[in-house]
Amino acid sequence: MTTTLELSTTYGSGAWNQQFRQTVLFRPGDTENRVINLYPEITYQTFDGFGGAVTEAAGSVYSQMDAPEKKALMEAYFSPARMNYQFVRIPIDSCDFSLGQFEASSKPDFSDFCFERAEQFILPMLDDAEKAAGRKIPLMLSPWSPPAYMKSNGKREGGGKLLAEYADTWADYLCRYILEYKKRGYLVKAVTLQNEPKAVQRWDSCIFTAQEEKAFLKEHMVPALKRHGLNDIHIFLWDHNKERVYEWMRDILDEETDGMVAGAAFHWYSGDHFEALDLCRKQFPDKKLIVSESCIEFSKFDPSDACGAALSIGHELIGDLNHGISAFLDWNLVLDENGGPNYVGNYCLAPFLYDTKQKKLLPHLISQYFEHFARAVRPGSVRIAASRYGEEAEATAWKQPDGTLTGVLINRSEAASPVCIRLCGQEADLLLLPRSISGFLVRETL
Repeated sequence: MTTTLELSTTYGSGAWNQQFRQTVLFRPGDTENRVINLYPEITYQTFDGFGGAVTEAAGSVYSQMDAPEKKALMEAYFSPARMNYQFVRIPIDSCDFSLGQFEASSKPDFSDFCFERAEQFILPMLDDAEKAAGRKIPLMLSPWSPPAYMKSNGKREGGGKLLAEYADTWADYLCRYILEYKKRGYLVKAVTLQNEPKAVQRWDSCIFTAQEEKAFLKEHMVPALKRHGLNDIHIFLWDHNKERVYEWMRDILDEETDGMVAGAAFHWYSGDHFEALDLCRKQFPDKKLIVSESCIEFSKFDPSDACGAALSIGHELIGDLNHGISAFLDWNLVLDENGGPNYVGNYCLAPFLYDTKQKKLLPHLISQYFEHFARAVRPGSVRIAASRYGEEAEATAWKQPDGTLTGVLINRSEAASPVCIRLCGQEADLLLLPRSISGFLVRETL
């Protein structure tokens, strides 16, 4: 039996990125330095899959694309042979990545409820995603703000709070949205209770404390789901930056609420905080941890350093995977050449941009990074134990459903890095190219 390690590498930046492949044999050895150890006998969480968001902004850009580019985009994301995205997140009513503010209903009896904004831009994109995937795609719905009349400040933007007298109405409103998708044949599987509940924004936003979200969860949302026959909907807490995810779970979960919550969702915008995920896994081992939003904001991104942006996303992903997440949902699937549209100018990068003037799809280097991860960490993969010699080389390793060992290696340094992979007493010597990402596959042949 011969064991080989196949490495597929992307390095460089932007349109000039290069692809490089290595195949090396494992051999007996006793190397001590520059080693990455893999221990397939020790396993951790099972991964459910990757995904992204279909916002009104993404859908409006998608509507301007021609049929071949639409097909190419959807197959890149959702085809089982490519990124194989498993999930889609959709905002409830408007968010900053909308063409403007809107709400489906502005009356407490919902007599004016209108689903046209979703029907115009979101549903066509979702239909094509399901066609490329060859299956129904589980959806997560997230609200940015209740309708203005339900809030203390009387408007969708600027934070404000949900007025107590409208808590039941708001819960019914969220259920109405779920039902609107379900009656059109879509598979809604999860909701979050509030996007970024600590953020006062120039766009749609609403403030909750942990205690307020806990009360809304048990006194209003869960009873509303039961009233509407939606007991199969999974509820995820928090849906904001990672640094407070443990505190939110600690303050909300108790004997009464534990069975109401599937897990916690979080964003990546406040730094690593991988230790926060460790706390959640140790204190709440039965709860799922998912990244529900991440992107490179143009306010923080140097457009001349595409590789730096991709490497930062890669670092985040490896850290989150190695500390217990079971799903990763990126933000907008596609945006225009300006990183929009965004009705307040809060532009950001997407893995694919579309030049609306030149009528051309522009894949970003980040899309190739995501594809490395999606190929290496398939739905149903189980993380295996690994150790590494230092910060220079980052690694995550997984056992796929068929037993194959796969993983991702990243070298963020400016120099090539020789690395020894150790597995079951065997060693394979690799060279990680500067500022590169590599997907690896361990193969055994007779």
